[in-house]
Amino acid sequence: MTSQTATALGKLGHPDGELNLTKAAAKHGVIQMIPTLASCAFDELVDAAQPGQVQFLQLYVNKDRAITKKFVQHAEKRGIKGLFITVDAPQLGRREKDMRQKFEAEDPAEVTGNNQESKVDRSQGAARAISSFIDPGLDWKDIPWFQSITKMPLILKGVQCWEDALQAYDLGLAGVVLSNHGGRQLDFSRSGIEVLVEVVRELRARRGLSFPNEKFQLFVDGGVRRANDVLKAVALGATAVGVGRPFLYAFSSYGFEGVDHALQILHDEFEMNMRLLGARTLKEVVPEMVDASSLQSHIVAVPGDRLYDSNYESMQHARLREVKSKM
Repeated sequence: MTSQTATALGKLGHPDGELNLTKAAAKHGVIQMIPTLASCAFDELVDAAQPGQVQFLQLYVNKDRAITKKFVQHAEKRGIKGLFITVDAPQLGRREKDMRQKFEAEDPAEVTGNNQESKVDRSQGAARAISSFIDPGLDWKDIPWFQSITKMPLILKGVQCWEDALQAYDLGLAGVVLSNHGGRQLDFSRSGIEVLVEVVRELRARRGLSFPNEKFQLFVDGGVRRANDVLKAVALGATAVGVGRPFLYAFSSYGFEGVDHALQILHDEFEMNMRLLGARTLKEVVPEMVDASSLQSHIVAVPGDRLYDSNYESMQHARLREVKSKM
């Protein structure tokens, strides 16, 4: 019910980058979603997987579809079990924290197509430096093309409304990821758990679907910090929940051991919370266990980012110099 969702540039936090996630996922039986913009080579991460270990691929679609086709078909040959096509990043949001950081790592040219390092603009932060290849014209009419080049299940990542989830179902896709891209794209966009409630309601009413559903799966990521976050999503109809930042923090501080410990904490919490809920199996984790009535009540004030404030030096403000007059 828990997977490692795609997070880019792992080596900015630890020399082994996403390999920490691959190893920990194998130990704990958790699915790893390999990001297009991983700092480790794709084949390196697949080679590091244990026999039978399940890996997904998150895809940013290249303007040059030949590059995308080659990458997707190579992933399928290597045994990737699901293709998660990101649809909420036709342009990256203004990530001011990211823009303040220095970035000197190499561009992952095998998927971006930027084989000449001089093409990469590093003045706007790491994310923008390596994302200029993303096709902003990606549209629903491209879905048949993806269906023609691979037999992998296709999932749209970054869906924010029930209408898009319904269209994805009608087009024969395997599912959607309800996500606001970690809150870094459009300010005040709704959380995945909030969208989940209306997607389940509308697809039940309009297509007679019940969730969780093997034919059309609903994934949620963003804001997952504890096992009770996972259980809330499962109770409301999610197939699985993606965890991102907690694992980034864990391996940036402690490498593989950090992710290993984080997953053990989640496992222990999951077992404890199910006992406290009185649920012996996941089938007994039902919507009635979650009060979702306040999901539509939004807090107007923007919360402070204590993690950022405690780790980075604040911007200095201009000060007026006091001038003493001579009498």
